[in-house]
Amino acid sequence: MKKLTEYDFSLVIDGVPELDEKVMDALYEAGCDDATFSIQHGHLYAEFSREAESIEKAILTAINDVHKAQVGAAVLCVDRCDLVTQSEIARRIGRSRQMVNQFITGARGPGNFPPPECYLSDDEAPLWRWCAVSYWLANNDIIRREEGWNAEVIAAINNALEAQRQKARNPDLVRHISKAVASA
Repeated sequence: MKKLTEYDFSLVIDGVPELDEKVMDALYEAGCDDATFSIQHGHLYAEFSREAESIEKAILTAINDVHKAQVGAAVLCVDRCDLVTQSEIARRIGRSRQMVNQFITGARGPGNFPPPECYLSDDEAPLWRWCAVSYWLANNDIIRREEGWNAEVIAAINNALEAQRQKARNPDLVRHISKAVASA
């Protein structure tokens, strides 16, 4: 039997405009007794502290429990932004912005830092995908491998949730694009 670890994460949930006693009771009875709920910016926000064998199991069972409550809830995402600035990278790994800049430029570390994904030519700060950065950091022993893996899991879950929403909004478009991308 695997050792259980406590994972802290938050889910952003749509379809529940009010957090009344009936909704709270249904969520609690469905297994969400390890979460704190609030309404934030028009969405139900659930902060979980869940024991599980892995972060994947913790998040997926929480999503299942939210849906099991049958209160009209649809999980939008795990509230962990995948796009990060250089400053946010530094904050997440507890290092200085200057050191992160040295990783980016190759002045420190083994090189091949992942390139930014957004704002490459704008005056705004470029943005990197946290899952790609954490993978690089973990593979270069700058953060624990588990942290890099957890970022990958969260990104994969969020991608799957977004794909479900897109498919529900416009299934023909998703089918067309999926075929076009697969044959490219």
